Amino acid sequence: MPDKNYLFIDEVKIKVTAGSGGNGCVSFRREKYIPFGGPDGGDGGKGGDCLIIADTNLNTLYHLRRKKQLKAIAGKNGQGNNKHGKNGKDLIVNVPLGTEVIDLKENEIIFELIKPDQKEVAAQGGRGGKGNARFATSTNQVPRTATPGKKGEEKTLLLKLKLLADIGIIGYPNAGKSTLLASLTSSHPKIAPYPFTTLIPNLGQIKTDEFKLFVLADIPGLIPGAHQGKGLGDKFLRHIERTKILVHLIDGSLGVHEAILRYKKINEELKLYNPALLDKPQILVANKIDLDEAKDNFKELKETISAKIIPISALTGEGIKELTGEIFLKLSTNKT
Repeated sequence: MPDKNYLFIDEVKIKVTAGSGGNGCVSFRREKYIPFGGPDGGDGGKGGDCLIIADTNLNTLYHLRRKKQLKAIAGKNGQGNNKHGKNGKDLIVNVPLGTEVIDLKENEIIFELIKPDQKEVAAQGGRGGKGNARFATSTNQVPRTATPGKKGEEKTLLLKLKLLADIGIIGYPNAGKSTLLASLTSSHPKIAPYPFTTLIPNLGQIKTDEFKLFVLADIPGLIPGAHQGKGLGDKFLRHIERTKILVHLIDGSLGVHEAILRYKKINEELKLYNPALLDKPQILVANKIDLDEAKDNFKELKETISAKIIPISALTGEGIKELTGEIFLKLSTNKT
């Protein structure tokens, strides 16, 4: 059985209930020789909030897949002698960076967690009730009134993870995306010569000469109809949305007509899913240049496609240095 840390879950639904506030107390001071001690009922404690926190050690929502109902602790009731009830403990839900939190009742995104250790309140704990000491006045010196604590908020939330990667590697299955990721970074994705080897987005880091780190994501399952659920694309297309640039990988060993057709179809899928994805800078890469047929095809590809094409072999490392330079250049000129 695979380690749970490697099971990629990018969407879960949970119900969160904040703690209710404690009730206020009705009490009167009772001490020897003090016959008219007056009211001393304390306030109830505040109910715990439901907090959602961005945790950089997580990259999946796997740990929440079976936690359908999560509750914060209620505040304690007030007591005599003006004792304030203890506040309820907050419920803390850790999620990966890039998680959207959607209120299903309102059908709206209430916040996104895109900064390390970012903390947001998903459901507010109830306010504690007031004890009778709060109601004492010159005309009402013996109040017998206290208020109950307020009920904590209850929400049904959909958590959706969108990976925070700087660079997204896209292309047809078997174009060599996972091999390229391994060549550019120190990651070790599963690689095999059959479609949909990659069943989850693989992540890796690439480092500049200035020791700045950028995150790459290999986006699996893009084929025609992906935006409608074909292949795996509809599940993973959203992980492209936050990338700064895209590396579009073409299998150079295919015939030129087929390679160009696939290039256009992938871009069409991006457009159908979200037209804004086509506004992202793309680096066009022809892979498998170590093969004779890919070398022959590349000459015609350059003449047919107006965009700049970088020839590489993800397997042997040929052209990787030039590609890395182009990636850093695009990132430096696209800060958003």
